[in-house]
Amino acid sequence: MAFHIVLVEPEIPANTGNISRTCAATGAHLHLVRPLGFDTDDKTLKRAGLDYWHSVKIHYYDSFDEVMTAYEGHRFFFASTKASKRYSDFAFQDGDFFVFGKETKGLPEELLRQHPDTLIRLPMSDNVRSLNLSNSAAIILYEGLRQTGFVGLE
Repeated sequence: MAFHIVLVEPEIPANTGNISRTCAATGAHLHLVRPLGFDTDDKTLKRAGLDYWHSVKIHYYDSFDEVMTAYEGHRFFFASTKASKRYSDFAFQDGDFFVFGKETKGLPEELLRQHPDTLIRLPMSDNVRSLNLSNSAAIILYEGLRQTGFVGLE
């Protein structure tokens, strides 16, 4: 098993590239939900992922519903600045999915309404609207890995 990062309509190729490198380093699966705000052969995307693309378990979908259908019965956690509970308030399990929205708008309101019990947030000051997407994904993924003992990682 492994953790899963889901990016719903990511817009900035460097963020997705950084997240792909984090997935390669941790064995996490990366799920990309179209439309993407860039081409998959974008040089910024490739540069951020360096030469680790062969190690990334990457999956593409045309809608978030496709992800939910493909992984029915799995646990999904939705990162949002609108969530009331901190990511550290949850006990994560191997195989969990961490879902992130596009950089400029976050996750669609409909998804937030459908999953109120699994909305998670990163604590931050009110001086900024949000953290960088790749930083947020890494923080939450590594909390899941910490909670499960960093199995398979040195």
